[in-house]
Amino acid sequence: MSPNREGAQVVLDGTRLTVVELLTLADGEVVPTVAPEARDRAERSWRTAQRLAASGRLYGRGTGVGAQRSVPVEEDDETAHGLRLLRSHAGGAGALLPARQVRAMLAVRANQLLAGGSGIQPAFIDALADALRLGVHPAVNEYGGIGTGDLTALAQTGLTLIGERPWTRPESHGSACGAGPAGNTAAQGSGAADQGSGAAGQGYGPAGQGHAPAVQGPEAAERGPEAAERGSGTTRRRCDGAETWESAAEAGKPGKPNSGLAEPGSAGTGTTDPKRAGSRDATGSGGLVGPTDSGVRAQPVAVSVSSAVAQPVAAVTAADSDTEPVTESVAGVAGVAGVAGIAGVAGVAVGGGLHGGASPVAQAVPGMFASARPNSLAFEGSRGDGPAGPVRFVMVPAGRSADAPLDALSRAVTQGPSAHVPPAAGTPAPVVLRAGDALALLSSNALALGQAALAQGELEVLLRATHAVAALSLAAVSGSPEAYAAPVHALRPYPGAARAASEVRRLLGLPDEPPPRSGGRIQDPFGFRAFPQVHGCVLDACERLREVVEVEINCPSENPLMDADAAAAYHHGGFFAAPLGLALDAAVLALLQTAQLSAARLAALGDPGLTGLPPFLAAGPVSSSGTMILEYTANSALAELRSAAAPASAGHAVLSRGLEEAASFAGQAARQTLRAVDAYATVLACELVSAVRALRLHTQPPRVAALAVATAALPTDTQDRPLTDDVTTAVRLLPVLAGL
Repeated sequence: MSPNREGAQVVLDGTRLTVVELLTLADGEVVPTVAPEARDRAERSWRTAQRLAASGRLYGRGTGVGAQRSVPVEEDDETAHGLRLLRSHAGGAGALLPARQVRAMLAVRANQLLAGGSGIQPAFIDALADALRLGVHPAVNEYGGIGTGDLTALAQTGLTLIGERPWTRPESHGSACGAGPAGNTAAQGSGAADQGSGAAGQGYGPAGQGHAPAVQGPEAAERGPEAAERGSGTTRRRCDGAETWESAAEAGKPGKPNSGLAEPGSAGTGTTDPKRAGSRDATGSGGLVGPTDSGVRAQPVAVSVSSAVAQPVAAVTAADSDTEPVTESVAGVAGVAGVAGIAGVAGVAVGGGLHGGASPVAQAVPGMFASARPNSLAFEGSRGDGPAGPVRFVMVPAGRSADAPLDALSRAVTQGPSAHVPPAAGTPAPVVLRAGDALALLSSNALALGQAALAQGELEVLLRATHAVAALSLAAVSGSPEAYAAPVHALRPYPGAARAASEVRRLLGLPDEPPPRSGGRIQDPFGFRAFPQVHGCVLDACERLREVVEVEINCPSENPLMDADAAAAYHHGGFFAAPLGLALDAAVLALLQTAQLSAARLAALGDPGLTGLPPFLAAGPVSSSGTMILEYTANSALAELRSAAAPASAGHAVLSRGLEEAASFAGQAARQTLRAVDAYATVLACELVSAVRALRLHTQPPRVAALAVATAALPTDTQDRPLTDDVTTAVRLLPVLAGL
């Protein structure tokens, strides 16, 4: 994530967010500010939803969801029902998404909610904007959405917003910022939470580096009044760099009741009856612990953790002893921060970790050792099976003895007092969930839209760069400018084709109406002659994709939709992302066409019959291979692009007992577009390397800016040698050429 520019802001008002602004938010170049009038609109929608719910049932609030739509929910159970909805739907799987994609999702969802149709409490909008300002994001898994709402991604986000899952930071490479021993020690290492995918991804190394164990000592008294108020005994360092102190005597004591749920009609910060708070599933905490940094296999140990609905989860493992929990060894095996079920302390924190606050005491529970199934340690994008996790987690309420039987403990989760855990500095304050909030948050394709926006932005840059690369290739083969003449495209007025031809003319300094050619080829191969027509299609498709994304990120699509002006709620299918999925599929299919022409031009550049140059632009002995291998590299990437061009919208699914009998698969289309864009960059870079080499071999190369920029960056050696660095440099050069 890029450091934000001094004072640079983007206003979120629910109506005017552009793709360009969304990309700057995703990259951290700017911070969001919420327009007051838009927040007022969202608050009116929230109050409308409250009034309508009081007079009749609303789907997902007074009823179940999906096939459970006809199952009534009692009024005094609506808030707990929402919490169950978030927990049950937070079932995403696969690799963790890069921070950039998740931040784009957060910005999209905040802006959509400001459009004023969701009926959600505005505190969620504030928290989403705060997360973007503070540079934190929830851990979100790749798989879970099918283009009818990004349910799993937004459920994981919702649990993070209410404090049940920790926030992560890009600069800490995915380490979790959690509460308690788990969050505070794990935050010091580097994980693999932000695994790269496509052009948008960022790869991070393995976990377990730089973990700082908790420090004990009498020096707490020297830490000043604040530390004295918190007690002395244990130093914990959070991922935001702040230190917290914990007294062993105080740890685990119940604090202010706060389950993370709001009573019906409360102000959003009140308490709830712990009997209705529900329990955090012991296995849902995801604490499967692998080997320590030293290679010592951790011995099995069951851990009890003081817990309530919105309390942190802590974990310890014994490195060499069956009796003494060792917090430091847990930090040493932190795997991927933020995902329940993935190894290490960071994974444990996900089940219920909060930022900051007093850490609960983790106790070994005698007689409850159990081996867990193999975990998934994610290192540098891998999701291979790791070693078996030897830890079992038992959730107990704050202050409850760990010696109670397991069944008693599981029952006690909903009966013990809750503890208040304040947020850490540098993270959004947890939002207190209220009736109706859960479905209002989930009813969106915000992740697919964020990914689509990133793909569209990257695609647009590559398409502009393509004009420069194709122009250089045309010059390298001494191609005819007639195919680019303005009158040709005026008579067949497709905007994209006219633009493609105009850009090539501009970059090569060609006239709109070229004079007749004397001698030479009467016409060129399709890679040159049909470039404006083919490339124009992807230009038009990319523009259409931008239009669709900007419509979707600036309008409410929630079901049910609240109309504050009419005091009405409408149950509808606006969450079905068919326009987005089809626009993405169309863009990739069109990109495949222009990528195939790029590969064709690359082959032409190695043909002495077209260039008058040595075969494959080789120097030295006649048997030299020159740029021959680049055809293979380009076609390998082209094959990847071709596989990504299979329309995701052609998919089909029948779900939820047949009630939901179709899907748009817009999320799959978005991921395929990211893959396609990444592959196309390689295809185009291979063409650029060959075009520049060909023009260097010309006796009179054209004096144009694109060639000057490219020759200054690319190596000059024409002897047979590895060309990987050339292609890598060319990929990095493409955005520069796009700006010419």
